Amino acid sequence: MFLRRSDLSSAANYQEQIRRLKKELETADAVIIGAGAGLSAAAGMQYTGTRFKEYFEDFYEKYRYTDMYSGGFYPYDTPEEHWAYWSRYIFINRYMDAPEPVYQELNDLVKDKDYFVLTTNVDHCFQKAGFDRQRLFYTQGDYGLFQCSVPCHDSTYDNEEAVRQMVLAQGYEIDGGGRLFLPDGVKAKMEIPSEIVPLCPRCGKPMSMNLRADDTFVQDQGWYVAAKRYQDFVRCHDGMHILYLELGVGANTPVIIKYPFWQMTARNPKAVYVCINYGEALCPQEIESRSLCMDRDIKTVLEDLKGK
Repeated sequence: MFLRRSDLSSAANYQEQIRRLKKELETADAVIIGAGAGLSAAAGMQYTGTRFKEYFEDFYEKYRYTDMYSGGFYPYDTPEEHWAYWSRYIFINRYMDAPEPVYQELNDLVKDKDYFVLTTNVDHCFQKAGFDRQRLFYTQGDYGLFQCSVPCHDSTYDNEEAVRQMVLAQGYEIDGGGRLFLPDGVKAKMEIPSEIVPLCPRCGKPMSMNLRADDTFVQDQGWYVAAKRYQDFVRCHDGMHILYLELGVGANTPVIIKYPFWQMTARNPKAVYVCINYGEALCPQEIESRSLCMDRDIKTVLEDLKGK
């Protein structure tokens, strides 16, 4: 199998790709969206730089890591400090709106189509943007859920109220638009009170995030229900004109979205594969004639599709 990267040597070629993608969106019997971290990055959900410094300057000064991911894996000495970090992390990435309306623009393009979303993202941006929750499958977890760290059982727990309590205990406030901020003159605490450290309601052991980081990840009933909905959607549209729209999927977990999309496109002569990913737009040579590889910023492509 040989991979082909997109050729965007001219503006005319890009405009032809936009025209073709518009036509596919209009004529497809169904659209299956596969979304990776690049889609949220296009929406401004950056885990480094200014956004990191705004909420984690104190942790940076103490530990010298320079991005949210590194801070999430740091072995803090106490659960009080661990959850001080993680509560800020959860709140800004799960409960605050994305800086750019990329997900809303994507929803506008597909909301009147028969669609389904398969995503490795855990920030819940699809549902916040108005996508039908019955058409979403988050394979890797959800920042908005706790689970037992053991785990002693396979249930998950909504964490919004607990996370709000934790960030407020550090001196932060939440404005009318739901944005977390630190009032002038207030220095954020880097620990939460011991009495609000989350513990499993059944065994009393520490709670953890419901994220697929190791073999303790809990696939709860909701996970299996969503997985079946996705499988049923794929099965019911077998052999039809399907647009596989892959957005911001990198090489970290290609077996979840990228490889299956290639395989399903290869098996179905009516299917079309579209990959939009800046610097990583490629496809197998076997499906090249029915593929669009767009080496462009996702936000720009969505805006151009809407004629902005």
